[in-house]
Amino acid sequence: MAETGYAPFNRTVDKTNRVLREIEEAHGWSAEHRNRSYAALRAVLHALRDRLSVEESAHLAAQLPLLIRGLYYDGWRPGAVPVKLNREKFLDRVSSGVDFEVQESTEDLVKTVLQALRKHISDGEWEDVKSSMPKDLASVLP
Repeated sequence: MAETGYAPFNRTVDKTNRVLREIEEAHGWSAEHRNRSYAALRAVLHALRDRLSVEESAHLAAQLPLLIRGLYYDGWRPGAVPVKLNREKFLDRVSSGVDFEVQESTEDLVKTVLQALRKHISDGEWEDVKSSMPKDLASVLP
């Protein structure tokens, strides 16, 4: 467990590390590639956040671990959302948001990240997120 001197911070660092490790393990990346799992998490969070309405985005963010929630909101411009993205544009946005070459498909990367995050989100909230997406994009969400 991380030791920050403040228990809630310790827990959020640990939860975030578990999410990042899950992404790394799914893609065969070593812990030395933490920058990749972080970049993937950030790119998927931002693409998802920007596709949602302000209200739905806030509901989703409220369920994320504190540290991941900060990453989610980093650089957010609520007056510029929701951005209309279909499946192809969403995947392009994620791909352009990572600073490494994705070996597998971007869709696989998105699914891995969302599966890792899904453990922190209630079924009802996740269904709300999926129902707010166009059908072709909702099919990418686990």
